[in-house]
This record gives sequence, structure tokens and C-alpha cells, in this order.
Amino acid sequence: MPRVLIIDDQKGVRTMMAMVLRVNRFEVEEAESGAAGLKAFAESSFDAAIVDIFLGDASGVDVIASLRESAPALPVIAVSGMTALDFMDQSPLLANVVCLQKPFRPNDLLQALRKAQAAAGELPAVV
Repeated sequence: MPRVLIIDDQKGVRTMMAMVLRVNRFEVEEAESGAAGLKAFAESSFDAAIVDIFLGDASGVDVIASLRESAPALPVIAVSGMTALDFMDQSPLLANVVCLQKPFRPNDLLQALRKAQAAAGELPAVV
């Protein structure tokens, strides 16, 4: 079962994403901050990550860059409700990050995960 790490400081958004993924046979770990997400990533292995760009304690872009330093081919979805995410290709560590604008529907999340999988070519296709 593919494991997905969700890093988002909004509990309701995190819970919704986790529910959608669990129903679709993903194992999910939730982190409420950038620091908690990086700690979880260091302590366990994940097949993909979903990272909010605006976290209370950190920049989601910095969190994604840190994740990619450890796992360059990690499928990543960046989510944001406040800005266009067209700046994501400015660093090699942010290459192939799939961007998802809030609010989104459950199917949008699953499609973004499939795009991230295809971009990275690593996550088993379960969805």
C-alpha cells in the first residue's frame, strides 16, 4: 500500500485529504507543520508527499526542497489557496512538483497524485 505524507497546518484540509486517500487504498501520515513533516519523513519512508505552501512555521517551498534533497524523485503535490503556484519551476529541487489550487474536489486530489506519480515514475499506480 503506497504511503503518502500530508503536511498542512489546516486540520480540516488535512483530514479531508487523508480520508480521500485512505478510501483509495493509500496509507497516510499527517503532519500539522513543516517541522513535524520533515521529522516524519526522516523517521519513515513515503511514496509521495502533499505539502501546503503556506505553513505556520515554515515555507512549504523550503519543506519541498528539503524533502527532495533526501529523495530527489519523490512525487510531490504542492497545495495553496492563496497564490498561483507558477514559481515552482525556479529550482531543480522543485522540478516536476504538481500544483493544486485550494479549494479542490477529491477527484482533483487523485488526479494530481496520478500526475505526480507519472512525473516521478516511482509510485505504484493504485488509484
